[in-house]
Amino acid sequence: MNRINVVVGVTGASGAPIAVRIVERLAETGQLAIHLVVSPSALRTLEHETDRGALERMTVLATVNHAHDDIGASIASGSVPTAGMIVAPCSMRTLGAIAHSIGDNLIIRAADVHLKERRKLVLVARETPLHLGHLRTMGAVTEMGAIVMPPVPAFYHRPQSVEEIVDQIAARAIDLLGLPIPPLARAWNPDVESECILT
Repeated sequence: MNRINVVVGVTGASGAPIAVRIVERLAETGQLAIHLVVSPSALRTLEHETDRGALERMTVLATVNHAHDDIGASIASGSVPTAGMIVAPCSMRTLGAIAHSIGDNLIIRAADVHLKERRKLVLVARETPLHLGHLRTMGAVTEMGAIVMPPVPAFYHRPQSVEEIVDQIAARAIDLLGLPIPPLARAWNPDVESECILT
C-alpha cells in the first residue's frame, strides 16, 4: 500500500514535546509516510524539554529522516507529492525565513515548496508576547497560504495534565492538514457540560 507523505519540521523554539507527540500521532494512523527534519537548534531544545528517548522515538517512527542541510532532499521538490507539512514548534526565525522565501535549509525549502504548490502548511508558531514584527510576519505567511497555529491550549475538555494539553495541540495541528483519517482532536460539545466527545 502506498502511504501518504506528510512532512514534519522541528525547529528550536520552546515546545519540543508537541513535535514528539505530532510524530507519534501521525505514526499511530499507520497510513502515513512521515518525512522528519530536525534542526540543530531543535536538538538542543529536545534535550532540555523532553526525556532522553524522545528524539530516538521520533526518528524511529519517521519513515524518512532528512538532514537539516540537505536542500536536495526529495521533499525539497514540488514533484514529490505530499498531503501537507507541519512545522512544530516553529521559531520566529523560521517563520520569518518562510515569509521571505529564504530557503537556506530543508525545513524552510520544504515549507516554500508547500506554499508554491498550494499544499497545506501548518506553522505552530511559538513566541510570547508578540511584537509588531512577529504579527506582520504571521500576516505575511497567512496571505501566502500558510496556517499559523500558535500552541494555545484549550480547556473545554478539562485537561488533567500537561500531557493532555500537548496531545490536544498536536491533534489539532494534524487535523488542520485535512488528512483522509478520522479527526484526532477532542471537539467542543455544547450539550455536554463535563466532557467532550470525539468527532
